[in-house]
Amino acid sequence: MSSASFTFDGTEIVFVAGQTVGAALVADGRPSWRTTRGNGAPRGLFCGIGVCFDCLVTVGARPNERACLVLAERGLAVTTQDGTGHVR
Repeated sequence: MSSASFTFDGTEIVFVAGQTVGAALVADGRPSWRTTRGNGAPRGLFCGIGVCFDCLVTVGARPNERACLVLAERGLAVTTQDGTGHVR
């Protein structure tokens, strides 16, 4: 199986072909990567199939991407999402 990497908050995350961003983050030991807008509670994968919105990340300049649905790609820039992901 071949592996490649993307960056998450500037840190290289190695993934295998076919893995989602969420799966790669969990495999890297990161159970959460977003905070809720109300009380700042940590969130990560919950349903893992794109039904909920707990695993939101910003991919490039696009906020509100579900990490469980975004296929990991070489060179992708993923960042932590704070709250809604939009500038107030």
